[in-house]
Amino acid sequence: MSKRREPPASPPPDDDAALFRSAVGPVRELPAAPPPPAAPKPRPVPRMARRDEDEARSEFQRMLDAGALETGDVLRYRRDEVPPRVLRRLARGEYAVQEELDLHHADSAQAEALLRGFLKEARDAGLACVRVIHGKGLHSDSRIPPLKNLVDRRLRQRADVLAFHSAPAAQGGGGAVLVLLASAGRQR
Repeated sequence: MSKRREPPASPPPDDDAALFRSAVGPVRELPAAPPPPAAPKPRPVPRMARRDEDEARSEFQRMLDAGALETGDVLRYRRDEVPPRVLRRLARGEYAVQEELDLHHADSAQAEALLRGFLKEARDAGLACVRVIHGKGLHSDSRIPPLKNLVDRRLRQRADVLAFHSAPAAQGGGGAVLVLLASAGRQR
């Protein structure tokens, strides 16, 4: 027959810890958990390189801004083979505008693509004088109108542009430019 186990002697009712230990019985200690992995060390920050890069960027921006047109500046350009009187007549609006492009609400990348396509189509169509509306830049973050400066730079780089001048007040003033184009056969 089996031996009957006797319940352990009950501890006094006021010792809760002893009562808990008698209810749980014998316990064994768990092995210690390994410590969590250490957080990786941050990568070193190349402060000098970053500072040099920031200085170079700001110097480059200052150089761009130094040659930049401001809101009230007049756009004007003519190739050497174009007589000065042609530029004066263009400034007075004496050439009939055959087509126009409005760049309002375009960002710089869109404006550049639109301008390139417009000038190609105008040249292919045999147009001699076109108007590009770039706006005055009154809503730009600085005094430098971004689209006006973009149009100025791009028109100077094109071989099919003979001359350009800001439009007279009645045709858009400082917010537009009149452009004389070379015919497809006269282009260099």
